Amino acid sequence: MPLKSSSPRGGSSARRPAECAGMAGFFAGIALAGAAVCAPLFVAQGAPLALEQQTHKRIELSKAFRGRLPITDLTEDEATLHALNRLAYGPRPGDLERVKQMGLEKWIDQQLHPERIDDSAVEARLQQYPAIGMSTEQLLARYPRPNQQAKQQGLNKQQFQQQQRQARQEGDAPDMKNRPQEIVLELSEAKFTRAIYSERQLQEVMADFWFNHFNVFAGKGPERWLLPAYERDVIRPRTLGKFRDLIYATAKSPAMLFYLDNWLSVDPAGFAQHQAELQAYRRRFMRPFGGDPNMTPQNPNAPGQQNAPQRKGLNENYGRELMELHTLGVDGGYTQQDVTQAALALTGWTMTPPRRDPEFRFEERFHGEEPKQVLGQTIHAGGMKDGEKLLDMLVQHPSTAKFISTKLARRFVADDPPPELVARMAETFQRSGGDIREVLRTMIYSPEFWSRAAYRAKVKKPSELVVSALRATGADMAEAMPAVRWSAQIGEPLYGCQPPTGYKDTADTWVNSGALLNRMNFSILLATGRMRDTKVDLGSLLGAGDTKDPNGVMDRAITVFLGGQVSAQTRAVLEKQLDNPQVLQAMLDDPVKNVDAGMITGLVLGSPEFQRR
Repeated sequence: MPLKSSSPRGGSSARRPAECAGMAGFFAGIALAGAAVCAPLFVAQGAPLALEQQTHKRIELSKAFRGRLPITDLTEDEATLHALNRLAYGPRPGDLERVKQMGLEKWIDQQLHPERIDDSAVEARLQQYPAIGMSTEQLLARYPRPNQQAKQQGLNKQQFQQQQRQARQEGDAPDMKNRPQEIVLELSEAKFTRAIYSERQLQEVMADFWFNHFNVFAGKGPERWLLPAYERDVIRPRTLGKFRDLIYATAKSPAMLFYLDNWLSVDPAGFAQHQAELQAYRRRFMRPFGGDPNMTPQNPNAPGQQNAPQRKGLNENYGRELMELHTLGVDGGYTQQDVTQAALALTGWTMTPPRRDPEFRFEERFHGEEPKQVLGQTIHAGGMKDGEKLLDMLVQHPSTAKFISTKLARRFVADDPPPELVARMAETFQRSGGDIREVLRTMIYSPEFWSRAAYRAKVKKPSELVVSALRATGADMAEAMPAVRWSAQIGEPLYGCQPPTGYKDTADTWVNSGALLNRMNFSILLATGRMRDTKVDLGSLLGAGDTKDPNGVMDRAITVFLGGQVSAQTRAVLEKQLDNPQVLQAMLDDPVKNVDAGMITGLVLGSPEFQRR
């Protein structure tokens, strides 16, 4: 898996075992406490976390704050926190006050139009990750494949591998900066950097959503060299645009063409005819000159002849996932015959060799001109237009509107979204021609989004937890590699999801004892200042107060990081840990001089309330 590789930045890989050993000893004393605090997450997965049982009356908020937003169940603070947790990666220090002062509706409108937001500060941080801006050709030159490196050094594969092993044994680590793995590491660090520091928070949330929706796996073949262009040029510019544009861009992307094998798919009849014509050409022009008619006259150095792909026939992978995962959904009303016909419509949608500088290309000779029948409609536009007609048909289908709306509502509202909300979003999808911004606007201006049932109803994915904790603590990271590693350790290695489904967005995927304990360990490591290359100033966050009083420190941490809201169950579990010598920094009857505010904050960040959004 790419993310298991160590980065050349921030110290050698030899540093990690000693660091991990120290962490293991440090966490041994709080492991049971962490499990106890996290245990409530097992209760009622997907249901809103119960605070104090009380009847919530209709709440009237000022017009200046809410505008036209239908908020009646949440207070001003709750609504602001809810918006920052759903439409962003959680609040940073000062964000609650800033959004309330601006007005919640105005902040939301700003997030729906990221082009209006100055994001120069995060762009400056991204300069340390040059791979994200390179073309595929540049990446292949900068991060050559191992066999290319061996060839450059005049070595065969075995000699090169022996050289690398010997260098490691002698403590002379090979040059890490030019390894292909570095591409995925830089992409991952850039993704976290944007999520943590970007002002365009909704755009970052949607970039993650769409990458998962149109997932490709970094570990397949040359995908890691194709990923930067895929995310930069295909996904990110279209996060809030028209769904049709996303479908077209991903269908023609070399990363998707390779991942789901459509670049190798050919119409059997058309390919057979092409082969027959080629054979006839050979017999006609080569035999009179003594040539072998079974040999193809070609220049071995011509573009496309080196490492030529072996095309064996129709490949249905992309046609199937296009319907099941990208548009209609598994219950969208299509059949296996529809999948086959869709794949035929997309034959000839290929690319130039992926190990050079691949570009989309339509090959007429690989496409069958016979009519295709998909979802009861005939497709016979001819050539590349067959595939385009198929894509338009799928984008406009009611099942696509429902499927995409359901996925968006599941991401932003609840694991099991209200059918009425999904129906309104689907209607907007169809009426607006698949305008993603307008579908989100319909969702945000629906009472279900602001309901008490939706408040803290979603469990954070590992990446969301890591980013939200770093934002909440106002962490200043010299580099994002520690965050990347923690996301992978908790269960979500970026760009590492092998199946085309992408990472799921429901609680049952992420709630298990091992993952929950890792979440607690991460929270305490961050809050106690033990995360490498990361600075956290808890003093400025928790403010002045009696540093000898563990209850007072805990109350301030709950106010700062949980908006002052915590269930009686969680508070009782937290209070039991306040007598822990590691929290009091005192043994037996020794007087308490200063409690460990980092340990208490870590326990609060590991609580169910913070694990949800």
